[in-house]
Amino acid sequence: MLLQSFRLLILSLAFVAGAALAQSYGLTELTRLAEQGDADAQNNLGLIYHTGKGVAPDINEAVKWYTLAAEQGKGNAQLNLGVLYNFGMGVQQDLAKAAHWFQLAAEQGEKMAQISLAALYVSGRGVETNFAEAAKYYKMAADQGDVGAQLALAEMNLSGQGVEQNYEEAARYYAMAAEHGEVAAQFSLALMYRDGSGVEQSYEDAAQYYRMAAEQGHIAAMFSIAALYETGEGVEQDFNEAFRWYRRAAGQGHPSSQNNLGLMYESGQGVEANSLRAYAWLNLASKIATGVEQERFRRNKEQVEARLSAEQLFEATQLSDRCLESRYRECE
Repeated sequence: MLLQSFRLLILSLAFVAGAALAQSYGLTELTRLAEQGDADAQNNLGLIYHTGKGVAPDINEAVKWYTLAAEQGKGNAQLNLGVLYNFGMGVQQDLAKAAHWFQLAAEQGEKMAQISLAALYVSGRGVETNFAEAAKYYKMAADQGDVGAQLALAEMNLSGQGVEQNYEEAARYYAMAAEHGEVAAQFSLALMYRDGSGVEQSYEDAAQYYRMAAEQGHIAAMFSIAALYETGEGVEQDFNEAFRWYRRAAGQGHPSSQNNLGLMYESGQGVEANSLRAYAWLNLASKIATGVEQERFRRNKEQVEARLSAEQLFEATQLSDRCLESRYRECE
């Protein structure tokens, strides 16, 4: 789960908060206001020097003005200063100082500071590792609509890391993130609906979220929605759709999908029967898979192999090799 934790610090430096003010004044006027102690002007002057908008970039000037604004309690400046200390930009890298400024900003509701501080607590960088504190700040950001924080908090609730294990809360935060398009949340929520974990068991809802994730390219979700179409659980049974999704996942190197695709070619379900293509996919699956799956896929391959002539086996093997060498573009 330490996952999303570092997504944070791709912060683009929270520079949005005062941009309007920066544009409302010229540099001379903004400097005058900043020198008079206006925290908004100081923060925005720091922003201008940091980004080089209208001036030559000067990170030292940025640090100077951010610090003055941060010391006056300007949350956005505290966040910006925390980012600089986190990365050592214009200052010596100091993760403890980064955490200090992030915390001040986080308590004022700065969402990116909350995420950043949570990540530091997860990793133990600048502060002692503390999953409870991480969960606290992830929750602040999650309740403000941050998708990454929602996903992180869902996973913490699922595992009981930093919070009391709570499948219902995990499902709730997964649902928030899933509705905003977070593919990992969509897949995890599908699993929860499949198993009835934290939600009422529903293959229909599982299929809905599998499909969302599959349409975004999540390989395991492609396999899962294909399997539901094959069995008719949660969706109307449709071998053509099952074949289509297995084929997409198989083309991404997913051995279980390659195996099932081979079986569909052998049985003629969802596609015209073709033993050569069946063998080609089963051969690929048996090569890529590991452990128990590899042995099962190998037996499936051998059953098809026993029905092929020597000439057909040679042709099917060539097809399998060509398919793999072309990265699954030439498999037909």
